[in-house]
Amino acid sequence: MSNVVVLDNGGGFIKAGQGGERNPAVVIPNCLYRPLTSKKFLHPTTTFSSSPDDLTSAAIRRPIDRGYLINPDLQRDIWSHLFTSLLHVTPSSSSLLLTEPLFSLPSIQRSTDELVFEDFGFSSLVVADSPSLVHLYETSCRPCGLVSEAQCSLVVDCGFSFTQAAPVFQNITLNYGVKRIDLGGKALTNYLKELVSYRAINVMDETLLMDDVKEKLCFVSLDVERDLQFARKHGKDNLFRCTYVLPDGVTHTKGYVKDPEAAKRHLALTDGASSSEAIETKNETDQLGVMDKTAERKRVDLTKNEFDLTNERFLVPEMIFQPADLGMNEAGLAECIVRAVNACHPYLHPVLYQSIILTGGSTLFPRFVKRLEKDLRPLVPDDYQVNITTQEDPILGVWRGGSLLASSPDYELMRVTKAEYEELGSARCRRRFFR
Repeated sequence: MSNVVVLDNGGGFIKAGQGGERNPAVVIPNCLYRPLTSKKFLHPTTTFSSSPDDLTSAAIRRPIDRGYLINPDLQRDIWSHLFTSLLHVTPSSSSLLLTEPLFSLPSIQRSTDELVFEDFGFSSLVVADSPSLVHLYETSCRPCGLVSEAQCSLVVDCGFSFTQAAPVFQNITLNYGVKRIDLGGKALTNYLKELVSYRAINVMDETLLMDDVKEKLCFVSLDVERDLQFARKHGKDNLFRCTYVLPDGVTHTKGYVKDPEAAKRHLALTDGASSSEAIETKNETDQLGVMDKTAERKRVDLTKNEFDLTNERFLVPEMIFQPADLGMNEAGLAECIVRAVNACHPYLHPVLYQSIILTGGSTLFPRFVKRLEKDLRPLVPDDYQVNITTQEDPILGVWRGGSLLASSPDYELMRVTKAEYEELGSARCRRRFFR
């Protein structure tokens, strides 16, 4: 079918566009928001980071919680704006390829099917899961790689709502091997809000602002105990201290990092570096342009509109690797991967460890791959190699796999038409997607 709409309906962002294209035409937050200057909820037309609006204390309504659809009416409203105002497609003459999380409840599946066929009237539907689409895209990108030759991979998806490790064999997700952690970007932002609110200023209502802080300043620590010692130091000896300036609504409507170069000083710390080595490297980097930056910062006094971050920068991403240290009854990411591999046939174990694919926005933290390798290596048998691959764009990887599937000959065999849905119902039609 020529006109296929590929829709990656994530908990954080919607990625939508025509099948066969390289990139989605639209990437917007999957929510409605209401700024303080408005009396009603508005549709985002772009990402919040590039929006010119003042989003201070903006209220947010999301149709998806923990990866699953909980508010079909709100999702209908968002999709209607997407299809009519942004994509400009006619559903009755289009087919829809929709991503859906694994182990979705039958009631949620029925609600989704009603949205697609009854409310919007799409001519046909294909439902796919994100791990198989990521695997498909990686095999097309590296036709001579291990993933393509073995037709086997372990997809680790660290998204907005949850984190999961899913083994994929011959482009089919092995459901019995999927392991999930109820931790994602949303939980990390909430934890950062609690830390900053307790130590500095109340930001519990500033979800969008703290999302920006997390993306700009947080990183993964390779040695947490050592970094906690550095974070206790005062003055310039603290490599992690940085200042984030809050919007004032007059001169600037967006928050920003006060000294971006100082915020990057933590990169001087390498795995296993001693205190003296790190301080020497820090002194070298501090000498560049110090006078100019100091003079520029003294021009405007924003002391009342800023807060400092130290160990919060690496304690927030630490939730993914050691959630038990923070009082959560969850396994860490490395242990989750090992459990997913052990649930599969022993013949697949060495191949799965050599073909780990990272996707999802939470994998964009600096040093994420190095930390995962460090935690995973002691848990894996010595005669197995560990190879972790990061996607070119972890946020768009699932959509690009769906775009490939939509332009392949197999798509015609997979789709369920509206006539079949009306004749057989949702449950019977869903069996076609359980390959």
